Amino acid sequence: MTVPSLGLGLVGCGSFGAYVLDAVAGLPGLHIAAVADPEPSRAKPLGDRHGVVALDGLDALLDAEGVDIVALATPPATHAEMAVAALRAGRHVFCEKPLATTTEDAARVRDEADRSAGTLVVDHVLRYNPVLRVVQRLIAEGLLDAPRRFLFENDAADQDLGPDHWFWDPEHSGGIFVEHGVHFFDAARALLGSEPESVRATAVRRPGGPVDMVIADAVHPGGVLATHLHSFTHAHRCERQLMRLDHGFAETRITGWIPTYATITAWVGDQEAERWEQLPGRFGELLNVPGARPHGGERITVTVHRDAGDTRPARGRGVERTVPHRVEAVIDLGGEMRKPYVYAQSVRAAVADLLHSARGGGAPVADAHSGLTAVAVARAATLAAGTGTQQRVTIPARPAPLQGPACALAEGSGA
Repeated sequence: MTVPSLGLGLVGCGSFGAYVLDAVAGLPGLHIAAVADPEPSRAKPLGDRHGVVALDGLDALLDAEGVDIVALATPPATHAEMAVAALRAGRHVFCEKPLATTTEDAARVRDEADRSAGTLVVDHVLRYNPVLRVVQRLIAEGLLDAPRRFLFENDAADQDLGPDHWFWDPEHSGGIFVEHGVHFFDAARALLGSEPESVRATAVRRPGGPVDMVIADAVHPGGVLATHLHSFTHAHRCERQLMRLDHGFAETRITGWIPTYATITAWVGDQEAERWEQLPGRFGELLNVPGARPHGGERITVTVHRDAGDTRPARGRGVERTVPHRVEAVIDLGGEMRKPYVYAQSVRAAVADLLHSARGGGAPVADAHSGLTAVAVARAATLAAGTGTQQRVTIPARPAPLQGPACALAEGSGA
């Protein structure tokens, strides 16, 4: 039996909207049906490029035939109203992050998604990144302990963010924690397997200009600390990012805000050493993200240095083990040059997850609950930074309990 193809209509024909359409073009079970933008000079060229009708906005898109999925690639402050309208019209929604710029609006979208027959996926691309999937799988299999510490440092570019860009206006963007930080609050939630309970934050303003550097410390259950730093102060060529996970007897270091490379070092016992040595033979399974297409140059390498330490028990934070062997593992998607490809495939995988869910395949990985949680943490961090007193802010409870690090894998998803 042939499954009917679902039609995708895009709202927002700027550069990112065009990027989304390129990423999902040719995805099995999906076809591009229409584009919409109030500015004809953006809508018509993109519509012509994909051979579809160009409309003037969301209302026209919802009235058009053959639009089953609405993709929102508009500024953040518009996401909540548009998502609610599309869900009420019976459409599925692919929403660029953040889900909303306030916790209250994100909760409205979550509630509408819970009531609606439609599926909503937030474009939290890190949920669909192969490097993070490998780390999640290794935690789920017990080769890595659940992290006790999460660190993300982001020295991002402001080269294309002029003083009048909407990015700097919290009324449009929600501010740095909301507009950009939601990716990493959500990634921490997935990798740590828990939602943070409270957050403390600081914001720094450039001389005579906007806030361009923020840092937040979020406390997760069990005394797990997650630190998030974002600085929009660099030239493109000088960008650098590092995500670090402290597993106690192991450490994971992931580079790039679209991760393409990671190193893992671990001290292990005899049985664990053998299991680590088997990982390169499983690289296809470990790197698999349904809907994403590997380019063929991905690799996982593992070196085990036998008897690199003595056999006396090692102890840290009350945990004692005999771990004489040192593991060095590398997860490589092709390095920085593969970032655009990996980014596009992560978007493609997110839309594939939406298609799978829309056809009865269960909840998507980056659903409205994860979108709400990320916004709630980001807003709490924004509030904490605004106090200027290092006051810790409690994050409001949200009814979306996790079952552990492996819950975010959704192994069966795909188109």
